[in-house]
Amino acid sequence: MDEIETGFTKIMEKIEELKKTEGALADTVRKNDAKLLARMADSAIPVVKAVGINLLKKGKQDTKGEIYDPQYYPQKMIILGKAETAGFRPDNPQMPVTDQFCVLTEDGDFFELMYSFDGFLTDSYLNPLDTKRAIDEYGYDIIFMLYKALHDYLKGEEALVAALDTVVGYIFARAP
Repeated sequence: MDEIETGFTKIMEKIEELKKTEGALADTVRKNDAKLLARMADSAIPVVKAVGINLLKKGKQDTKGEIYDPQYYPQKMIILGKAETAGFRPDNPQMPVTDQFCVLTEDGDFFELMYSFDGFLTDSYLNPLDTKRAIDEYGYDIIFMLYKALHDYLKGEEALVAALDTVVGYIFARAP
């Protein structure tokens, strides 16, 4: 019976020790979230090249809302998040923003893709984002979405995906 008590005491000590380090680890991850996102973006380059799409740059809309004469960005991108619109575009304050997305390009760069519509023309602007500002504007959801893209499409990198799963768990404070 003493062995059971000793084992139980050791387990309880280990649990208490892990609770202390978990908070510290979560804080460390949160303090380095921009670095984490940058490293994830670098790892996601082959994924974006494989499954990304060419998003609309500019196009005219007919009376039924159908786009004609479309122009697309040459680089493939994946959409990671959507935010409340900025109100106007940085390249032209006269252009109101109707939709605004965080995207990752096949070069591993983050942008805000801002769409404007004047009743006839859908036009867009790619606003560069650094990783810190991307997290500030779009939240940790973009880390989660990028993790899901890596999880679903990055074959042969199981160790990386497993490590990211643990980190994402800390960020979102869920049990592993």
